[in-house]
Amino acid sequence: QVQLDESGGGLVQAGGSLRLSCAASGRTFSSCAMGWFRQAPGKEREFVAAISRSGGSTYYADSVKGRFTISRDNAKNTVYLQMNSLKPEDTAVYYCAAKTVFYSGAVYTTRTQYDYWGQGTQVTVSS
Repeated sequence: QVQLDESGGGLVQAGGSLRLSCAASGRTFSSCAMGWFRQAPGKEREFVAAISRSGGSTYYADSVKGRFTISRDNAKNTVYLQMNSLKPEDTAVYYCAAKTVFYSGAVYTTRTQYDYWGQGTQVTVSS
């Protein structure tokens, strides 16, 4: 069982930056591939970024590539999402997700592939 707790959301002007954190409980964090998703009002939850269990592989949605960076610290049981050059269209609730895996190099981009979810943190970008 993995419990996830996101933090770091808030209100920022367009062009600004935020860093989201997702702290995981339990002893299995290093066995999990991790992902960030987001959901804007009236829209489906969409993939943002993913990182492998080892941290050696990452993958991004085209809409955030070059602006967002996902990273993890297995010693701290935490995954991060550094968001730069934020745009109003980045406004959404951001969710952290975890998937227990055996292969350390895999990343996962589909919502249904993940086993555990956090409660989400609101990110609002003003124009």
